[in-house]
Amino acid sequence: MVDGLGSPLNVVLPQRAGENVARFRTAYRKHRLSGRIYFAHKANRSSALLREFAATEAGADVASLGELQHALASGFPPDRIMATGPKDREYLWLAARTGVIVNADSAEELRELAAMVAARGLPRVRIMVRLSRFETSGVRVQSRRSRFGVPAAALAGVLDLIAASGDALELVGVAYHLDTVEVREKAVALEGCLAALDECRERGMRPWSLDIGGGFGVNYLADAGEWERYTSELAQAVLGNRPPLTWDGHGYGLRAEGGTLRGALAVYAAHRPVAGADYLDRLLGTDAPGLRRPLGELLLDHMYDLDVEPGRALLDQCGLVLARVVEVREDGGDTLVRLAGNARDIGLEEHGVLMDPVLVPGKGSSGNGAAGVFLLGNLCLESDLITRRKVFLPRIPEPGDLLAFVNTAGYLMDFTATEALHQPAARKVAVYHAGGTWQWRLDENYWPVHAQPEVP
Repeated sequence: MVDGLGSPLNVVLPQRAGENVARFRTAYRKHRLSGRIYFAHKANRSSALLREFAATEAGADVASLGELQHALASGFPPDRIMATGPKDREYLWLAARTGVIVNADSAEELRELAAMVAARGLPRVRIMVRLSRFETSGVRVQSRRSRFGVPAAALAGVLDLIAASGDALELVGVAYHLDTVEVREKAVALEGCLAALDECRERGMRPWSLDIGGGFGVNYLADAGEWERYTSELAQAVLGNRPPLTWDGHGYGLRAEGGTLRGALAVYAAHRPVAGADYLDRLLGTDAPGLRRPLGELLLDHMYDLDVEPGRALLDQCGLVLARVVEVREDGGDTLVRLAGNARDIGLEEHGVLMDPVLVPGKGSSGNGAAGVFLLGNLCLESDLITRRKVFLPRIPEPGDLLAFVNTAGYLMDFTATEALHQPAARKVAVYHAGGTWQWRLDENYWPVHAQPEVP
């Protein structure tokens, strides 16, 4: 495939998608809850993956006009689509016209939507209100400021607006989406949304749903000890107590001051014993800070639907990036390996994810012992480092070898990919199992019917 389609090459495994959706539904059943599992489309542009999700029970969380058009064209009916993110007029119009749920980010957005519905005679639009900046009466948990959402303290004014626009807007629920994996922060937000729903009902509204967004995480590394050893050795390298492990002593947020380690490690925790559906299970079993009862029980008591918007977690093990080795050279004692691809195609550093690639030997490659190397991109930019850290491989790669960056479907494959310097962006293929063998198609040519078992 790399010979025919070029390097880098994005490979997706759509049949994995249904397995990940099923894991989340198992967590729902454990807590006896109902609701929609929306795939956060922004995590991957793949048509094959989106069409496969459309063939499951999942919905689609879209964050732009293009994503909404893509979801509709991939087989999602409007009642399984949630429109999120900042919205321009075109995006709002298509969302209102097709009847998807609009997850509103601000009072201004609601005013524009209501005016559009009234002016154009559109059907009443189902809406949710995204909230932020929650407070709790229990142990104080810092709720970080966000540029998205309506502050919880300003909810009353938004409800006044919705009530005044009753012919145009129908409130179906409230939502939050926090840029954190901290369970306590999310527990505060979920409890705050429950209080907001109570306020809605006191005003005579009949919302039934609470959307808690995404941020469930992925466990990229099986061995916790390996992760702990690496981060410990990185700290020692920053302090100068061992040879450097990174390009020009980059500390990933750590620094040495007078022999003391300062700062915080700003990377994605590669080993997460609780991630994905297990994280949702833990959150629902966590006590609400103020009410002191498990959040899942509170949702069940109120008979609210729970909606989630996983991106990375629904793409766990759904894809990899293949990149060909172009050049290998020595520089000041370091081995530098240049790939036919760049840091925008393989976004590990952008997202702080530290994963070792798998070396796939090319024809005629020879073994030459394990070694640590730096992986460089193909752009003429000093910053184009696919890894700022030294990567340890079973042998020094040779031109013609491939490096396979595994589990990259969630944000690491094409979220930041561009055609800078006229370097082509990665092609994408879908690999699937059918008829007892592995087959592949260009991503845009894959439909779930291709992966169905053959009928004798």
